[in-house]
Amino acid sequence: MEIEVRKLCALKKYEGDFSFDYEPPADLCLIPLCNIEGKVKVTGTYEIYEDDSVGVTLTVTYKIVGQCSYCLNPAEKAITYTTEILYVTEKDDENYYYDGIYINLKTAVDDAILISQPNVLLCKDGCTGIDVSNK
Repeated sequence: MEIEVRKLCALKKYEGDFSFDYEPPADLCLIPLCNIEGKVKVTGTYEIYEDDSVGVTLTVTYKIVGQCSYCLNPAEKAITYTTEILYVTEKDDENYYYDGIYINLKTAVDDAILISQPNVLLCKDGCTGIDVSNK
């Protein structure tokens, strides 16, 4: 889950791709009564720029399973989310920082998972919730 920037520069591999499976922490799913099923598939590309900053395009693919937020029936949703990230060697408030040698992708992957989650998990589109009418 690391990009070894200094080694890649020495090998003159300024662009490339990566792929790995990531076991997310149990508390990373924010939807009540739900969790991330299995591992998160992470794929992406990197480009090392002349100023030592590194552009990363990151895609996470995973499934959330649990109970519907409206009616409590079983529900699941497959999610694929892509984001572009810039890693820089001088800390600022807009980009991810790295030490000029290694980029650890864990924080960016966790952030992508958090950002990509829906506010609620529904069993079907248009779920209206628990039917409380007496039929």
